[in-house]
Amino acid sequence: MRLEPRAQTPLWLWLAAPLAALAFTLAVTSLLVAWAGAPVGRAYGLLLAGGFGSRFAWTETLTRATPLILTGLSVAVAFRARLYNIGAEGQLYLGALAAVAVGGLHGGTGWAMPSSLLFPLMIAAAALAGALLLLVPAWLKVRFGVDEVVTTLLLNFIVLLLVSAMLDGPMKDPSALGWPQSVAIADPLQLSKLIPRSRVHSGLLAALALAVALALMLRHTTLGFEIRALGANARAAAFAGMPVRAVMWKVALLSGALAGLAGAVEVAGRAGYVTLDMSPGYGYSGIVVAMLAALHPIGVVAAAVFVAGVLVGADSMSRAVGVPTYIADVITAVALVAVLVAALGVRWRVRWR
Repeated sequence: MRLEPRAQTPLWLWLAAPLAALAFTLAVTSLLVAWAGAPVGRAYGLLLAGGFGSRFAWTETLTRATPLILTGLSVAVAFRARLYNIGAEGQLYLGALAAVAVGGLHGGTGWAMPSSLLFPLMIAAAALAGALLLLVPAWLKVRFGVDEVVTTLLLNFIVLLLVSAMLDGPMKDPSALGWPQSVAIADPLQLSKLIPRSRVHSGLLAALALAVALALMLRHTTLGFEIRALGANARAAAFAGMPVRAVMWKVALLSGALAGLAGAVEVAGRAGYVTLDMSPGYGYSGIVVAMLAALHPIGVVAAAVFVAGVLVGADSMSRAVGVPTYIADVITAVALVAVLVAALGVRWRVRWR
């Protein structure tokens, strides 16, 4: 048995591949739902209704999808250049911490600056913090050949320890009754709500705009061509005279900035301050979102809404039929594997001999 590339992929196969991946995901996870003692059909119905079946469900799904879009874009642009950024979680937290350091001081010790100027400064600080954090593993990769998977992953734990130290130290809110949380950002720096009586905020529009901008950049600019060339074959790109190191550093700055923005958006749009449990793994889920989207920025939006809907719907399903909420993680993981195998089947075929 061997794999060989398809000379031409028929249209029916492009349409059947995602449906087959979805059917496989439902078949595998239904076994776990049945094992938990819940009726499979009712459990999936509750999952769908909890994520997409009402106005409240949609608002919660879109709220949770907003940081997933940004971390998914961060991972997608890095993976396009074969810079395997596993540190979006740490970059998100450091961006959130930088946002509070700027916006929180305005409400506390006082910056003599209007909010119209302080808000872009807060966003820039968050993006810069995430960008500089990823620049370190990128430099180690380019200069010494250090595996960025290891360095970015380990930096997540270092950043979390730093956040913990700051929340129990200089940035601790004295009015939090001993709870480890940062000072809150000033009220004028909060993002506006898009839908009344919901948590959907204007950060969603910013995330959508960034997805479109990133798609256009990758398709129609010189930097986008360099990123795609670097991901296709770095040695060939270097042989053709492309500045591989410079492109890698630009990708690192862009990817880290997007993850840092996710932290700022979570602070300014939803939480208002930083806690250690502010992110339920948005940085790691961004990897799943990016892979489900085949690293395409527009696909990241759809994949983020899907993952967010599964996470929100799993909470509703768990309360109704007693299935653990961890089934959401299983569904997204199985869906990722199924989509990758389906994509392999679309581009390659099996030859028996």
